[in-house]
Amino acid sequence: MYNQMVVHELSEVQLNKVFRALADATRRDIVRRTLHDEVSITDLATSCDMSFAAVQKHVAALESAGLVTKIARGRERIVRGQPETIRHAHELLSSLEDIWRQRISRLDDFLADGNH
Repeated sequence: MYNQMVVHELSEVQLNKVFRALADATRRDIVRRTLHDEVSITDLATSCDMSFAAVQKHVAALESAGLVTKIARGRERIVRGQPETIRHAHELLSSLEDIWRQRISRLDDFLADGNH
């Protein structure tokens, strides 16, 4: 049995939104860029070579997942990454990796034992 108890601060619904949002390459790029610096939607649209409306839809999906926040600064809409949400997703993936490593280790031990 697994003695490892992992507490995640994101609900299953929220985790599903996070991984669904990160499944898109454009959204992953937006998250990467906004984790390093605040970026306007206009600048994102220019660098992604897509319409302002298309970028807004991507940002809305990321915002719904808690991966970014959008703030008004004058007429601009500024996007800021939310590293805490990334950290929680990373913790989940790390705990799953630990479970698989434990399983592989037990299989290795079983095969090395030779009593099979």
